[in-house]
Amino acid sequence: MSKAVKDLERKVTKIGKSYGVTFPLELLKGAGLEPGDTVQIEQKDGDIILRKSRKIELPNGISPDFFDVLEETMKEHGEALKGLVDR
Repeated sequence: MSKAVKDLERKVTKIGKSYGVTFPLELLKGAGLEPGDTVQIEQKDGDIILRKSRKIELPNGISPDFFDVLEETMKEHGEALKGLVDR
């Protein structure tokens, strides 16, 4: 984005049974987003926070709970695995 976008206001628009807000393309690109990207939405202290989704597509054959199992394994055996690296 060539210049910062400040004080941008948009109206909340009804879209079917949902609501939406439009964004100028330069604002999206400045945030590293493109039309069609997925965003994470968080409500915190009365604010709505949008972030680019960091989800990744797993290769075929990898279970969606793979990272949960990996995290548990690292918590349980992390020190032992780090020790193997130094050998």
